[in-house]
Amino acid sequence: MSVHVHSHSYGPKKDDLQRRLKRIEGQVRGIHKMIDEDRYCVDILVQIAAIKSALQQVGLSLLESHTRGCVADALSHNTGGDEKIDELMDVIRQFTKS
Repeated sequence: MSVHVHSHSYGPKKDDLQRRLKRIEGQVRGIHKMIDEDRYCVDILVQIAAIKSALQQVGLSLLESHTRGCVADALSHNTGGDEKIDELMDVIRQFTKS
């Protein structure tokens, strides 16, 4: 996994992403508590589905920011656009695996 040092296209959404992740973190803690309390398995599975959906939304937001920011910038400035598209396609493949 490569790490790039530059300003990130998700910067304007950072507060929203952090808020969503904190909510997800709370949901995960809630599942821990539900298991400790021997709650009904279907109730736990419903919470897991909610977490999965919330994480998917965070990921889609990041994918959109990356596409509209980093990829679009590389294409418009002719600076590694093909590489950015390849990278984007790789991450989309990873993101959409079940």
